[in-house]
Amino acid sequence: MRAEKVVNITYFVHGATADNERGIASGWYDIKLSALGRKQSLELKALLKNRGFCVVYCSDLRRALHSAEIVFDDGVKIIQDKRLRECNYGDLTRVKSEKIDSLMLKYVDKPFPNGECYKDVERRIKSFLENLHERHTGKNVALVAHRAPQLALDVLLRGKTWEQAIKED
Repeated sequence: MRAEKVVNITYFVHGATADNERGIASGWYDIKLSALGRKQSLELKALLKNRGFCVVYCSDLRRALHSAEIVFDDGVKIIQDKRLRECNYGDLTRVKSEKIDSLMLKYVDKPFPNGECYKDVERRIKSFLENLHERHTGKNVALVAHRAPQLALDVLLRGKTWEQAIKED
């Protein structure tokens, strides 16, 4: 039996934003970290000393980039990748998070109005993982992104259905 070569992924959701603190779902709205988010990132930095990440990939939305820059300011290369973005909620961007939470299962296969569906996020993450495996087999990488990509990883790597991933989140 041949041992499969893997990439060791450690996943981090970005620090808090003013939208998070107010219970607003930002989606693709490019909001910055709040003071709490910066504090959370500094606390995470202290916990991650000497983890041996060869690279950090993050969403191109600034809340993820700023989190990555704070946590990984020790010379580890940070690469932005738009495939790690949050789900595009379209017309529902910046509505109450409770509303998005209650509608998630409805938009697994069907796009949010003028947005995308969770299967679109899954396709983005699948493409990202294929590239990641080509470049970093046998290495430790960190990802800094959002909730929907985290759920997509549960679907793709842990064999969960979208319903399971959402309910167990």
